[in-house]
This record gives sequence, structure tokens and C-alpha cells, in this order.
Amino acid sequence: MLRITGGKVYDPANGIDGQVKDLCIDDNGQFVESVPGGRTIDATGMIVFPGGVDVHTHVAGGAINFARAMTPEDHRRTQAFIRTKSRRSGLGGMAPTTFATGYLYAGMGWTTVNEAAVPVLSARHTHEELADIPIVDKASLTLMANNEIMLDQMEKGEFERAKQVVAWYLWAAKSYGIKAVNPGGVAAWKYGHDAKQLDSPIDGYNRLTPGDIVTQLARICDELGLPHPIHLHCNNLGAPGNISTTLDTLVRLEGHRAHIAHSQYHAYGGDGWDTMCSKTAELAEYFNTHPNLTTDAGAVLFGDTVTITADGPWQHLLHKLTGRKWGNLDVENETGCGIVPYTYRPSNLVNAVQWAAGLELLLLIRDPWQVFLSTDHPNGGCFWRYPEIIHLLMNADFRRECMLKLPSKVKGRITLPEVDREYTLYEVAISMSAGPARALGLRHKGNLGIGCDGDVVIYEENADVEQMFGHPRYVIKGGEVVLEDGDIRETPQGKEFLVRPQIDAGIDDFMRPLFEDCYTMQFENYPVEIERLEHPDIRECAPVSG
Repeated sequence: MLRITGGKVYDPANGIDGQVKDLCIDDNGQFVESVPGGRTIDATGMIVFPGGVDVHTHVAGGAINFARAMTPEDHRRTQAFIRTKSRRSGLGGMAPTTFATGYLYAGMGWTTVNEAAVPVLSARHTHEELADIPIVDKASLTLMANNEIMLDQMEKGEFERAKQVVAWYLWAAKSYGIKAVNPGGVAAWKYGHDAKQLDSPIDGYNRLTPGDIVTQLARICDELGLPHPIHLHCNNLGAPGNISTTLDTLVRLEGHRAHIAHSQYHAYGGDGWDTMCSKTAELAEYFNTHPNLTTDAGAVLFGDTVTITADGPWQHLLHKLTGRKWGNLDVENETGCGIVPYTYRPSNLVNAVQWAAGLELLLLIRDPWQVFLSTDHPNGGCFWRYPEIIHLLMNADFRRECMLKLPSKVKGRITLPEVDREYTLYEVAISMSAGPARALGLRHKGNLGIGCDGDVVIYEENADVEQMFGHPRYVIKGGEVVLEDGDIRETPQGKEFLVRPQIDAGIDDFMRPLFEDCYTMQFENYPVEIERLEHPDIRECAPVSG
């Protein structure tokens, strides 16, 4: 049992904005009205937030392992975590070891993370890695927008069958939702092409287009009753002039819930790299008039990182543009992946536009319940640099100081110099916790209300925003103090959220012959056994009539 007294509480899920109030957590790790005993934390003069929720990150699975193997120089220059009674020794870096990932997230006050891209074929190992990440609760999203069995059903006009295929794959992967990356583009990549036009048939298909995949997957997520909507990485990522593709995609999502991944990479104007500019004002205005949409910003921070994405065609282009080493993975019949180390430089015009665009979206989208703190870790920067972004959001003068480092010719290509908005602590609490929790459908997260999970972060109030958000005084996970005065005290194993959609009884008989024609693995060995998950938390899905 735990009682937190005297703190200034920011709990947007319940409309509490800096009110001094007490919080109580029982032995089940949930908020209650009162507790009869236990420890008391005096939070007088401190700021109390719900634990952070990362709606979009890459922390486990084949792609991140590939990145670790490709960047040994990163590990060599990174100081190891020292083994203590409650902490294993290990490496940090741009793709830290699994247990170091848990320490780093908890060390900032984050208590829930969503691994945003998992091929079903590698899901078993991904779950093993997620189980090795301590402290935080986890969810994962299954890659589906280039799955050949599903695409074949869509090509035939068999929507209901395609929906059942998606449901089967979700339960086979034991995941929480659907990730759609460059719909049709990775399927086309097997022919050496991409899918940049939403209305053009995909290579290998007669009439199926990327636009068809987007609208049908969004509808499938809604009709299956998934708690999180389609999580969409749009076509034409990173390309100058891609704002037209993005807006066209959003129009096709009318009437559906949708979450747009790393929207900064989809908000560019210009007709080439020399003319690239930010078009975030147009994208933000669309969000401001469409409350059915949410997004994570995919903000860029200057410095070294490694880019990881299931968008294989883009990664090959990035390799050609930069000359950096490159790796590509083809996951049979499901998706692809590319890895390229990268350095964002303030002197680089394109990078300067990207840096500004991420901040612009966070500031120009008026409702913080629609836009969330993220770097698409590690693509735009490492997640433990979130305090830097919070500082930039809360302090317009600091943003202007940082803009002095940008090339002078970038000024006419970005909107950031005209934006004076500064986030309040209440808005920060929405963007880093309450908002992403709601978008994920995890109503018991990012919420300090009675009956919700006792995940809390307590900060010493400090004018130095980066110091405050980078070094919490206490982090509490499920009512247990896991970090105190900068030291990891306990390393509990978090839960893993997954969904169980309703599946037709005959789906196995339908899938088996198709599977045996397409895959090298045996059908019976493919689905992940529920026994392999540590502390699974299953969400039953109620289907919605189409």
C-alpha cells in the first residue's frame, strides 16, 4: 500500500490541472480512495503525473536486433550500465539491450510502451525480448499492409474473408493491433518497385491499390472492435512533396478512427531535396478539423541515430542518398525491413526542415489529445531525449535560440519562427501520457482515477525543464516504487497487452492450404503459444457490424 500526499497533481484524464491532492494505491496496484497503512511519500512542492505512455517505439524484435548487429561502434562508445542488486549490467546506445531499455524508460517516468512493428513470423522471439524488458508494460502491433494472403483476398473483393485473415494473424501473433507500413509498397519492392500513387495498382496485382488497402484495413480494425485503430505509416515517407499523398490518405480515412505514425516524415512540400519545405500547417489544419485522427509526431533531434523501418524501399533510397551502410530483410509473404545508420545535422537543410516540422506539428495541432510525444525511436532520435523535446515545447525563447543554429535559407521553408505557443504542464501530461493511453484504448493507463493502474511519476519542480523531466524523484509502477532519487530500486516484470478478436470456426481450414503454399514454416509451428507470453493481459474484442 502507498499514499502520495501534498503533490500538485496533473491528471488530464480526470480534468485535474495542478490541484494539490492525495493519491492512494492498494496492494493490487490500483488507485483507491484510501489505504489503512503502508508507506507515505510526501510530495509537497513536487509535480505528480501519470506514468508516461509511448504510443510508437521500436524496442524488441528482429529489426532492432539487426540494428544492434550493424552498429557495434555504437556499443563500443557507450558506457555500460553497472550491475547492482536490482539492475543487470548492459549496454545503452541507440539500440540498447532489452533490460537497459526498461531502465531508461523508467528512469524518465515512462511505464508503458508500444512496440509498433512486428512481423508475425518473428513474433515469438519479439515476445521473448519484450518479456526481458523490465518494469514497463508492453503492447505490440502486427505488420499487415503487405501480407500476401490478406492482399489476395482484397484483390478478389472478399472483404469479409480478408477481415477474418487479419483476425487470424492478430491472434497468431498474440499482438494488440494492426500496423500498416507503406501499404502495397513493400509487396511492390519484391519486384524492385514502390507504391507511391494511391490509385495505381500494386505490382503483382491487377486492380488492388494502396488506397484500397488503407480504407479496408481501417474498416477491418473498426469492425473487429480493436481498442487501437489502424496505426498507419503512409506511402511516400520522407519524400519532398509527400504532403499531397498524406492528405489524400487522410481523406480516405473519413468515417474511421485512425492513428498516423510519425507524421513529421509525411508533411513535406517541394519538388526535390533542394526545394524541400515544411507543410505542417496544412496537415495540422486537417487534424484540427478531424477529431477521428491521432498522431505521434516522430520528432527529429540532431545527432547520431539508426533508422529502422518496415519500409524497405525508403531505406534503400536512404542508403543511396547517404552512402551509409545498409541492411535489408525480407520477411516471407508478410513485410520487409531496412536498417541505415544516420546523423541529423543542423547545418543540413533537409534535417533542419525535419527538426522544425516535428515541433510544428506538436504546436500547430491545437488539441494535445490528438498529437503525442515521440521520436519513432530510434528513427528521429533516441527516446531518452524526450526531455529535450518537452523543453522545446514549453519554452519559445529556447526554440528561437536553437533556430539560430539552422541554415539561414531554411527560415522561409518552415513555420516554427512564427509559432509562439508554449505547452503547459497539463498539456505535457496529455501528450506524454493521457493522450497516447486513450489512443491505444488503455483507459486504465495515463489515468490517476480510482480503479486505474497505480503508475505514477513524481518530479521535483524545477525551472530547468530538461533536468526535471529527465530525472524524476520517484517512479511508481503498479504501486511499487521502482525508482527513487535516481536509483532503480525494483525491477518488476510488466504485463503484455494483446487482443483476442472473434474468429470464424473454419478459418484454420481456409488458412492451412494457403499457408502451406506460401510459407517455409509448418502451419502448426507458426502461431505463438499463449504460454510463451509472460503476464499476458488479454482484451476480448466485440465485433462491430459493418
